[in-house]
Amino acid sequence: MKNRDQKAFSYLYDNYSKALFGIVFGIIKNYEETEDLIQNTFIKIWNNFENYDCDKARLYTWMINIARNVAIDHLRSKKNKNQNQNISNNGKEINRIFTEDLSSETIGLKEVVDKLKNEDLQLIDLAYYRGFTQLEISEKLAIPLGTVKTKMRKALLVLRDQLKEKTEEK
Repeated sequence: MKNRDQKAFSYLYDNYSKALFGIVFGIIKNYEETEDLIQNTFIKIWNNFENYDCDKARLYTWMINIARNVAIDHLRSKKNKNQNQNISNNGKEINRIFTEDLSSETIGLKEVVDKLKNEDLQLIDLAYYRGFTQLEISEKLAIPLGTVKTKMRKALLVLRDQLKEKTEEK
């Protein structure tokens, strides 16, 4: 990818587009808009690949963050244009659409996330699948912002440890 190899890019797209589609669709809730945003996501990946640092994050994690940020930026721009966006839990629909041919990495991530405590799962769901900011989570759950930040950090550390264990098992 750093050498601008089209085959490498095609490989990334073929192997990760469905998983990233699921992430973006979980935030946007609109199939057509999600298709456009996936295109934007892969353009950003292509244009910014020189910024990827394998010491900071796995490639898949880096790409998830780009996809998530593209979706959240899109929501915020729509919100600023006074268009209401219904952000509701549509996980069953996402699972139905993407049960075929999910990468083993995505399936493993779902298994790990499902092992979280309910309160941690709720925070991760709001932040990463629905696109809420920590301030919005604080307001929605009526808990202090500092508490949200602390619980999010702990939940992410638990996820990191569980992913590390799962990777070591393979």
